[in-house]
Amino acid sequence: MGPGNAGGRIDKSRLGASEGTGSGPKRTIVFLLVPNFSMIAFATAIEPLRIANRVVGREIYRWRLASPNGEPVHASNGVEVAVTSSVEAERRALPSEHRPSMVFACSGVFVEDFTDKTSFSYLRESHQRGISVGGLCTGAWILARAGLLADRRCAIHWENLPGFSEAFPRVDAYADLYEIDHNIYTCAGGTAALDMMLTLIGEDLGEDVVNRVCEQALTDRVRSSQDRQRLPLRARLGVQHSKVLRVIEIMEANLADPLSLVEIAEDVGLSRRQVERLFHREMGRSPARYYLEIRLDRARHLLLQSQLPIVEIAVASGFVSASHFSKCYRELYSRSPQQERATRSVLAPA
Repeated sequence: MGPGNAGGRIDKSRLGASEGTGSGPKRTIVFLLVPNFSMIAFATAIEPLRIANRVVGREIYRWRLASPNGEPVHASNGVEVAVTSSVEAERRALPSEHRPSMVFACSGVFVEDFTDKTSFSYLRESHQRGISVGGLCTGAWILARAGLLADRRCAIHWENLPGFSEAFPRVDAYADLYEIDHNIYTCAGGTAALDMMLTLIGEDLGEDVVNRVCEQALTDRVRSSQDRQRLPLRARLGVQHSKVLRVIEIMEANLADPLSLVEIAEDVGLSRRQVERLFHREMGRSPARYYLEIRLDRARHLLLQSQLPIVEIAVASGFVSASHFSKCYRELYSRSPQQERATRSVLAPA
């Protein structure tokens, strides 16, 4: 990375008294690493803090890494990351001057398997002491398990959204890049952590420092929290016809309670026959077949990311019976829902 930009000035009114005189960090952040955490989410959360310190010229942000037992943690890509603290040590630090100002739970795949009650207690105790808490990638799942997200807004990776919504119906979960609800911060993972941290840096240090961090990170803007996680349908499917795209949007919004093709056609101002002709031409299959495929795709995510009974997954995916669901699932994926769920252990990182 090239030399830092020496120009620009920091608005000292945005800093606390000690920060204005250069006598200490503004924020101390604990990153709680959970087995199989997302390396990209972790890296894009911690790097902008490092760069901010560099462009400002002193330690505004300080951080430490913790794990449930104080042992190194493997990310989902297999890389082992050493930590400097354990959850128990961090709990003991809460009443002292060494307590952090923020705690982020960093997780990734198979987060639903994480059941460490001590970690959940630590997050609750931190929140009760007025410490901001957050989750990176699938970290919202951990915060929800800790009882911190009831009636709160949160963001989680789109792939995990179906299982999360079924497991925590009282949580307002969104497929946004990130959400900040009072002092709870959540992001969907990937590079969304970068945008969330740049927003935090902007609140602390102002737009000038954010721009300088962006220049160093070779990113040209800070995305808003409501920017989409996934590619637009037009780009994702390679479809240009606006009516077909609208039909697909309606289907994706009504997976648990499927609409009839007549209802969908009326909504877009076409006849059923016109919709069928358009789908065969643009998608290479009937609208009924496409609707079935996206419902089964939702079911597959639920099978791999939740412990819901198969009959409940069938209902959540718009099927009236488990037997009909199993028949359709086997026809599309050449394996039963039970066999699909059994592959989960095979997919788990070593």
